[in-house]
Amino acid sequence: HLNDFAMRADKEGNIEYAPTFANNELGEISQHIIQIYNRLMKAKSDLVLEQKRVLKEQEQQALIKKQLTQNISHELKTPVSSIQGYLETILTNKDLSPDTIQHFVQKSYDQCNRLSSLLYDISNLTKLEEAPEMFVKETVDISEIIASTLSDVGLLLPGKNISVDNRTKGKTLICKGNPSLLYSIFRNLIDNTLAYAGTHIEIGIDCYKEDETHYFFRYYDTGIGVSEEHLPRLFERFYRVDKGRSRKSGGTGLGLAVVKNALLNHGGSINAKTHHPTGLEFEFSVEKK
Repeated sequence: HLNDFAMRADKEGNIEYAPTFANNELGEISQHIIQIYNRLMKAKSDLVLEQKRVLKEQEQQALIKKQLTQNISHELKTPVSSIQGYLETILTNKDLSPDTIQHFVQKSYDQCNRLSSLLYDISNLTKLEEAPEMFVKETVDISEIIASTLSDVGLLLPGKNISVDNRTKGKTLICKGNPSLLYSIFRNLIDNTLAYAGTHIEIGIDCYKEDETHYFFRYYDTGIGVSEEHLPRLFERFYRVDKGRSRKSGGTGLGLAVVKNALLNHGGSINAKTHHPTGLEFEFSVEKK
């Protein structure tokens, strides 16, 4: 029987044939040999499946990197082309009025700022994905980070008649985190509201729950909101609900991608949903330690 099994195995590889053996020591040894063979074939099959999975994952990553490179190239061309156009107009038109020259210089300066922000966000995303250990963590109070962020945008809010309901004020929200990344989470959420949500609205920030390991936050605005079909893709790099709105507003198209990756770096996650009756809402978590 063992010889028959060996011949079948040599010919067919992975086989279902399971012979019976005499009830003696030789029979037991033969049975163990077949069991070992079956385990080896199962391991081989699992290894092949794992190799296929890894290969598919590598192909997907290569495709994502290719698309990202194309997107970055496209996004960099936009401000560079604008700056080149404004400066070329100034250099080739000697009869431009001082006001027109000032206008073009201001436009060039604005595009330089956008280019700088874009490069900064790309750098941060790259470090978060490839070298997260570069972001040193320390003991911080998230409520103080939020207060600092709101202070920094304080002069921008009245111009759009945006009020803030900060329910983290007075709370102690201690975690082990990187201050710069934690700041970028709340700053990018607020900047997103400033850029796209509209005027005469409210921003709300709250730590609505905590457990032994995480804080759970809610951020919302009562602005124009986003259609349901766009919500799952808001955290993709360079994804735009309106294809032209990010450039017009000076955004980089990377803000929410930075938010997501900064939260992953802090053991958390984030999701977006419609805020009722109007607006956009984000719920996210931050690990305490």
